[in-house]
Amino acid sequence: MSEVTTLPIAEGVKLVKNVLIPMRDGVHLAADLYLPIGKAGTDRWPVVLEYTPYRKDDVNLAHRVFYTRLPRHGYAVARVDIRGTGASEGVSTDEYTLQEQLDGYDAVEWLARQPWCDGHVNMMGISYGGFTALQVAAHNPPHLTSIIPIDFTDDRYTDDCHYKGGLLRLYYDIAHYGGQMVARNALPPYPQWSGDAWAEVWEHHLAHDEPYLLKWYRHQTDGEYWRNGSVRDAPERIQCPAFLIGGWRDGYPNPPLRLFQALEVPRKVLIGPWNHAMPDTAIPGPRIDYLHEVVRWLDHWCKGQDTGIMDEPPVVVYEQRYQRPRPDRLDTPGQWRAETDWPPPDAGERTLYLGQGARLEEAPRQVRNGPTRADAFDYDPTVGVTGGLWSGGIAFGLPGDQRPDEALSLVYTSPPLAEDVHILGWPRVVLHVSSSAPVIGFAASLSDVAPDGTSHLVTKGMLNATRRESLREPELLTPGEIYELDIPLDCTAWRFARGHRIRLSIASADWPNVWPTPYAATNHVYWGAEHPSRLILPVVPARGSATPPPFQASRQSVARHAEALDPPTWRVSRDQLTGRAMLDLEFGGRWRVGDTAVVEREASSRFDVNPCDPSDAGAKAHHIFRLVRPNHVTEACADVAVQATATHFHITIELVVEVNGALHFSKHWVESVPRQYL
Repeated sequence: MSEVTTLPIAEGVKLVKNVLIPMRDGVHLAADLYLPIGKAGTDRWPVVLEYTPYRKDDVNLAHRVFYTRLPRHGYAVARVDIRGTGASEGVSTDEYTLQEQLDGYDAVEWLARQPWCDGHVNMMGISYGGFTALQVAAHNPPHLTSIIPIDFTDDRYTDDCHYKGGLLRLYYDIAHYGGQMVARNALPPYPQWSGDAWAEVWEHHLAHDEPYLLKWYRHQTDGEYWRNGSVRDAPERIQCPAFLIGGWRDGYPNPPLRLFQALEVPRKVLIGPWNHAMPDTAIPGPRIDYLHEVVRWLDHWCKGQDTGIMDEPPVVVYEQRYQRPRPDRLDTPGQWRAETDWPPPDAGERTLYLGQGARLEEAPRQVRNGPTRADAFDYDPTVGVTGGLWSGGIAFGLPGDQRPDEALSLVYTSPPLAEDVHILGWPRVVLHVSSSAPVIGFAASLSDVAPDGTSHLVTKGMLNATRRESLREPELLTPGEIYELDIPLDCTAWRFARGHRIRLSIASADWPNVWPTPYAATNHVYWGAEHPSRLILPVVPARGSATPPPFQASRQSVARHAEALDPPTWRVSRDQLTGRAMLDLEFGGRWRVGDTAVVEREASSRFDVNPCDPSDAGAKAHHIFRLVRPNHVTEACADVAVQATATHFHITIELVVEVNGALHFSKHWVESVPRQYL
């Protein structure tokens, strides 16, 4: 092992900076190693590998305690920059490429061969790091002992930050991930860690890296592009044990239980009420000391210790219940629930039919004046603002009271419940619909209505009706023709309390989470015996089939975002003259790296749509990443703008890199992408 710099960073832990790992084609990936120290006679350890593009050198140790805590439990941690990012050599032109997956395989095997490794390598990470853990595991490296993916997907088209139900996601890729990666990938390595290579690596990145965003807009239907890296297609390729961790308010609530059921290896699944964050800092809580569970898992599979973790129920989830839906809430009431298997024993279905008087009923209504009836609504592209922000990295954005959106939607509500109703799994909505437009989406929201009328969003699903038969080969609608749509809602666990009501609301928008479809429309939802539109709930008994294990409370503290000295901005407004709706988001942060460097991030974005002409919608975002060191400031700024028309998305991306205020590099991309029935 070639040690560039070794630093004692915490009691019992040393950091070895910028170890270069050779790939099969000669490119080197840069790794930081967090190694145990201070234990005589123990100089070989299992390794936990985190493999992401998020710049290993910018780690804020205060927020990622596993870099220091796992070494104290006898595990080396390797954080590796993906090819073309951070301090690694090579080029990055897209996420999750086959080359990236093979690099991960090579990194696993290289780590296993090091004299300080005992031959066990595990992969663990959140979001991108969770994706790569699954993708590399599907290539079956011989020394990959286990994986611990957190907040991940197994299907890159149906359940990622780019598309949902065949509709193009809007705010997230522009305001956060896709836009910020243009700027982040343009930052240099740190010369104190990378030495003479830092300039060559940086200039190579600047010359050849590409925005991922353009590729996502070009691939608007499911297909081979999205099948790459989607382990849902062949879960049997994963041969190592898997500990799957997710959250109900995360943007990825569907993959954990779906993949758990598909895998054929020893596995566990843990799902809390959390958003897209580690379970010890996530909102809403309760937050748990998940690293205690991770160490028990690792000790079992790497050290052969009887920690009892594999004797506990394999499925543990948090069953949520109603609370006043404050968007800045810190916790969610409920209880932990455990199951011996999936699907749960004694699980069933309860069907509620859309009926007269905007009611959900136990049987389809027999209509006197004919076999069916319909309710009409006009497509309003601004519906969705109370549903919260899709959670894939932005720390705020929980849903609020749904009534403002419900006022612009079709709403069907049950009578007050005579007893509690417990659901666990995927609700479904089967709708019989027609539209005056050839392209239209349908969003279905399931809510818990309190006796005072407050409506709390439980879960949501949506479908671009042109994808009703296939996500690969869309077909236009014939205006006025009736179609049956089967819309899966996101997986959840919820208890509807006695005296509360179950509500289904139907709209044709989820703004700003997805782009509005371009045509004004009047839609009809049909109900009755001939066209039995219905809500299907996955009901379970009041108690799970097993006793949930106890969890230790998190050692971390959290505070409401609104109470911060510099709180983020999440503002929805409307021009009273034109009716145009606008969303403004602003957030940022700064953190120290080592003794002399500070990383600063700033992001601001605006989204707008004309409710009278939903094709007239736009988005823009401004992203800054800044490295501040004594007498040296490097700033990468990316501006992303997307203007929609009825037929195209017109995209411009501008990148500017400055050093101490002087221009160092600039590049731009301009492209018009035809809309494919969305």
